[in-house]
Amino acid sequence: MTELTRGIAAAEAGHKSGHGVSLGEAFRVWSRIALLSFGGPAGQIALMHRVLVDEKKWVSDSRFLHALNYCMLLPGPEAQQLATYIGWLMHRTPGGIMAGGLFVLPGAVAIMFLSIVYAAFGKVGIVAALFFGLKAAVLAIVSQAVQRIGKKALKNRVMQGLAAAAFVAIFFFDVAFPLIILAAGVIGFFGGRAGLAAFAVGGGHGTGGAAAGESLLGEETPDHAKIAVGHSLKIAAIWLVVWLAPVAALLFFLGGANIFSQIALFFSKMAVVTFGGAYAALAYVAQRAVDDFHWLRPGEMLDGLGMAETTPGPLIMVLQFVGFMAAYRSPGAWPPLLAGAAGGLLTVWVTFTPCFLWIFLGAPYIEQLRGNKALTGALSAITAAVVGVILNLAVWFAIHTIFRQTIPAQGFGFSFDVPVIASMDPWALLLSVGAVVAIFRFRASLLQTLAASAAAGVALHALGLVAAGGN
Repeated sequence: MTELTRGIAAAEAGHKSGHGVSLGEAFRVWSRIALLSFGGPAGQIALMHRVLVDEKKWVSDSRFLHALNYCMLLPGPEAQQLATYIGWLMHRTPGGIMAGGLFVLPGAVAIMFLSIVYAAFGKVGIVAALFFGLKAAVLAIVSQAVQRIGKKALKNRVMQGLAAAAFVAIFFFDVAFPLIILAAGVIGFFGGRAGLAAFAVGGGHGTGGAAAGESLLGEETPDHAKIAVGHSLKIAAIWLVVWLAPVAALLFFLGGANIFSQIALFFSKMAVVTFGGAYAALAYVAQRAVDDFHWLRPGEMLDGLGMAETTPGPLIMVLQFVGFMAAYRSPGAWPPLLAGAAGGLLTVWVTFTPCFLWIFLGAPYIEQLRGNKALTGALSAITAAVVGVILNLAVWFAIHTIFRQTIPAQGFGFSFDVPVIASMDPWALLLSVGAVVAIFRFRASLLQTLAASAAAGVALHALGLVAAGGN
């Protein structure tokens, strides 16, 4: 307890330290996590658990999981929000901004570079072949996400029924994703509140870890985590201005028809409604950006996800690529690459700024709700519905990876794409099956699968078996 006492005394003295951990040390730890955060939210959360709970013992296992449960209920990337939450617990608002910002920075730089390369050379030879191969790996990775999350979340028939209903609703009836998640959350809330056993499904991202007495933070509530209504209103006002002032300025000076205004509005709405993590968010973005706005084609959406899978940071960084391509293709008076870069940066801003609002505003209240049955029920139901949504994403990817053409099937409330069998690409099918076998049968790692698939795409192109444009 001596180290804990020193940390508290230092904080009270006005030093930027939290429970004996200086901001400088925290910067180094969060930078390390950011640079190693490959593999999607499950891998990123596991990495944070290993570093923050097992190695550094900053927080206890129960505290880590409680923070994770709240972040899984929020729209947006739960791994980045979890980093922000723990950074805030340790070092107040500066710690939260540092942890959440560093988690995004390496991926944002990498995606910007890859987006420029893709826009300039994406249809040329080896670059197109590389992304052709990556699509197969992405399909396998999304399928693995369905399997992993489903294994943890669908532990009874009620949860399985919610997942099935979510898949049917979004795939066959084109029901808006936010409505599916809202309905699942309401069902889970009241089910948990009623004490029904089916809704008491606990998550588990890691076992063991630091016990309450062994962690620097422990189980006590820090002073800055105590509820103060006046402070909450101040936080809400500040972060709403930071988030929405640029959006309002674009609408005022450029008008709603301008591509930058459209990007700002769409991704601001996305930041509010995309519950359930990165894969679920991609289902909503694919539904709107590809099918409604026509900012990019389905194959290009897969290319962007391949970029996000091969770079550190949240998978939702693929949205930066979507914003880049949207502005690149409608640059107005701007040079296309400059317009694309601005569109990508704008997307990052309106996507991640709200995450800080959700944490800094809501975390003090969530700290008072540990063990709440209604909250656990809502989380369980939403997670189950997300499995169905991710399954929809996997099927959507499979159709647009393996088949070059689809036809719409509509009527009697149905609305979905049917693949044209004659348009099947045998090499895309072969690569996809190979990636699935590598991951599920031989337990190949994410990076191994991505590297092998990309190399196979390049080899097929070198042999003249696939066109430069891929799918």
